[in-house]
Amino acid sequence: MRNKYAANHVLLRDDVFYYVRRVPLDLAEHYSVKRLCFSLRTKSYKSAIHASKSVSQRLEDYWLGLRLQKIDIPALDLVKSDDVSDDSCLLSEARELYLRLKAVGKDKVFIRTATRNTDYVINLLGNRPIGSYSSSEAAQFRDWCLKQEMTVRTVKRVFASIRAIVNIAITEHGYDCSNAFSKTYFPEEENVSKRKPIPIEDIRNIQTKCMEIDDDMRWLIALISDTGMRLGEAVGLLKEDIILEDDIPHVRLVPHPWRRLKTKGSQRDIPLVGASLWACKKLLEANNDSIYAFPRYCNQKTANANSASGALNKWLQDYVPDGCVIHSFRHSLRDRLRAVQCPSDMIDQIGGWTTAGVGQGYGEGYVNQTKHQWLLKINPPLLDLG
Repeated sequence: MRNKYAANHVLLRDDVFYYVRRVPLDLAEHYSVKRLCFSLRTKSYKSAIHASKSVSQRLEDYWLGLRLQKIDIPALDLVKSDDVSDDSCLLSEARELYLRLKAVGKDKVFIRTATRNTDYVINLLGNRPIGSYSSSEAAQFRDWCLKQEMTVRTVKRVFASIRAIVNIAITEHGYDCSNAFSKTYFPEEENVSKRKPIPIEDIRNIQTKCMEIDDDMRWLIALISDTGMRLGEAVGLLKEDIILEDDIPHVRLVPHPWRRLKTKGSQRDIPLVGASLWACKKLLEANNDSIYAFPRYCNQKTANANSASGALNKWLQDYVPDGCVIHSFRHSLRDRLRAVQCPSDMIDQIGGWTTAGVGQGYGEGYVNQTKHQWLLKINPPLLDLG
């Protein structure tokens, strides 16, 4: 049976992809075999294709050099030959080396950060030899990060982490390759387009659609739409964090091993009203044995907000203006509360925003009943909560 991956010089064997290619007849004298075959060290077809293209390009360059040796070229002896072999380790292997050398005595946050940042690259560009990434791909990765609603400062931190991981592998192994993530340009913060809020009429339409479809993805959107929660906060919830048997039904946001909170102010109670209350009732009624509110995206190791973001934004694009994403509900909540003249410190406590001013650091903040009253003002009873 003909290998269906043959056009890309890859072969799947025992669930692992291999690079397979015949040695050109005119270069057979340089090889002890007629066919090259070696592992690409990946089970992912996408990663295998990326790696195969890189290997093929290097082979073509090397073979061109061998052919040039047979040609009488003036001053050929003065031309410096480069080491074109691609023996650099995979990005995942570079990460393992980095953590082995650098993570001693560090907390779990250090390990999670390095793992998360390299996973970003692997998911977008593939788990490839570190020498195979190009500067244009690094720029592509930067643009992807910005589209995920990361600030320029956050993207710079992600790149700093990846640079360190690649650099230590290059140094420790003595690779003769450059670090594609070392010279990426970053725009000034003010040059990045501002995140747009979602108009209230679109929010109401989305909430109605969520109730019609009535599945876990729509529960997640509905929950965020009337609480302004960050996606990572919502994805990482336990069912026990949702407290409906209370005078004021609310969500209690606390840190979990699989999901940290962004700031100290992020730890908070958010009263449930409107679509968010409907969503929480639905997910607690769901017929599953999971302790997690959204087991599709959360487990004891991680809360995968990135996976959720891609799926939710894809669905939302038909219902929101250009430039709006799942995070836009958060900006919309701030605007909606401002429109009813909600005090700024109240808005900050509901949304978990860091509040400016020394005096704001004292006291225990507003009680749920007060926050609930303000949220009711932006949620007129126009939805059938079922």
